[in-house]
Amino acid sequence: MDETLAKWLNDPVLGKMMTAAVTLLVIVVLIRLINRWLARLIKDNESRYRARKFTAFLGYVAAALALAAVFSTQFRALTVAFGVAGAGVAFALQEVIVSIAGWVAIAFGNFFRVGDRIQFGGIRGDVIDVGVLRSTLMECGQWVNGDLYNGRIVRVANSFVFKEPVVNYSADFPFLWDEFTIAIRHGSDHRLVREILERILRDTIGEYADFAKQSWKLMVKKYRIEDARVQPIVTMVANENWMEFTARYVVDYRQRRTTKDRIFTKLVDELAAVADRVTLASTSFEVAHTPVVDVRLLAGAASG
Repeated sequence: MDETLAKWLNDPVLGKMMTAAVTLLVIVVLIRLINRWLARLIKDNESRYRARKFTAFLGYVAAALALAAVFSTQFRALTVAFGVAGAGVAFALQEVIVSIAGWVAIAFGNFFRVGDRIQFGGIRGDVIDVGVLRSTLMECGQWVNGDLYNGRIVRVANSFVFKEPVVNYSADFPFLWDEFTIAIRHGSDHRLVREILERILRDTIGEYADFAKQSWKLMVKKYRIEDARVQPIVTMVANENWMEFTARYVVDYRQRRTTKDRIFTKLVDELAAVADRVTLASTSFEVAHTPVVDVRLLAGAASG
């Protein structure tokens, strides 16, 4: 038994494995200590999150370098075997490898970052974490309307950055265009309706429209894109049924539903105050002629 134990202790492979285990343990302890120190030092949540992710990345790099240094002689001896095995592993884990490549693309390609609202891999929501293999989203939509959270946390493989478009709602400009339509009966004061809509939009969107205008100027300088109008606009189309007004405006991508609620609350109050001059239109059906149905029964058929 003593000879066997002595043989194990003198085994160079076992010694290197023990050295690697101790080295990894030291790296883990150091990373945890650094994270605790950063948590006390950094007060901002986003900066603390980024620092924690960066130290974790440094830990992975340090662990890989330590293992390479400890097992360098064995790695050289098994180069051919590793080459053959690596080809099989690469084929079997191609999705994992593509996800890691996707993580690199996300980190350096400015696809999105934590806090952005995106549509990624068919899921729409806010990014709450970007991992090496998967990104985590707090999902919006589905059975919940108005771009609100539905409570589900979804993890999407980073490989989708190479497979599907990545829609970012807040990348270079944090606003969206939104619009709604209302139908007014013919004979109503259409000028008054336009005036009411423009005033409500100006009062509700005015300050944000000025901010959006500055953001859009930066977009025009950065990309080859037209200098679009970001101020609220009201247009009208008349047909045989009614006059249809369309209100178009910019809105914070997180406040689309609440902004529309404020606009419609003011609009209902304003139109109620001028009900004698403006009437909302609605779809109605008028039966102009009812066909006559003539039912006759034969005498023989009735008696039978």
